[in-house]
Amino acid sequence: MWSVRINGQLAVARLGKRSDADLAWEGALLQHLEHSGLTVPAPIPTIDGRLFADGLMVMKYMEGEPPETEADWRRVADTLRQLHRLTQGRPQRPGWRSSTDLLHADTGTRIDLTAMPAEAVARCRAAWARLAGRQTCVVHGNPTNPGNIRMTAERVALIDWDEAHADVPELDLALPHNAAGFDAAEFDIAAQASAAWEAAVCWKDDYSVQRLAEVRAI
Repeated sequence: MWSVRINGQLAVARLGKRSDADLAWEGALLQHLEHSGLTVPAPIPTIDGRLFADGLMVMKYMEGEPPETEADWRRVADTLRQLHRLTQGRPQRPGWRSSTDLLHADTGTRIDLTAMPAEAVARCRAAWARLAGRQTCVVHGNPTNPGNIRMTAERVALIDWDEAHADVPELDLALPHNAAGFDAAEFDIAAQASAAWEAAVCWKDDYSVQRLAEVRAI
């Protein structure tokens, strides 16, 4: 990642090894969200109109600070719900699986359930099974990390869309202070599914072990 200037405006350049299909999915999503009124780091096209070139994507810089208060997190929840409304039925990110796909599949991009102990997989799948049959949309994938949010008095910007994919919205909404306003049962469903997802995505670093410990035994 680099800070760059495009026509005098601060921007962010990101170079990686992702496939063209993955970058095209992310770029099209960010354009759609920007055109729909959300504040996101939309890609700045090349001179010939491409959203990326040779793995390089240049995006708008988002100013602001991370959320701190309960009121801040409620604004984040409102923004996430806008994201979910705007992306219902959107196709899956290439190569990814949703949490409910992983009730039957073992792998998908950043997840390899075969690397986890069988007991851990069973716990994760039990948490995800409670989401089966729900409407899917695009989820940000990591909105509980304050570093992925840039707030001003006027708007909330979501940055770092590396883990965005099609899934059930509850994965995004197990927020600090229960900012999404769930009742106790729904918050438990969201929190358990989110902890299971992060355990599986990050396995096996210290954070994933910590998150797995939050997923109830069956």
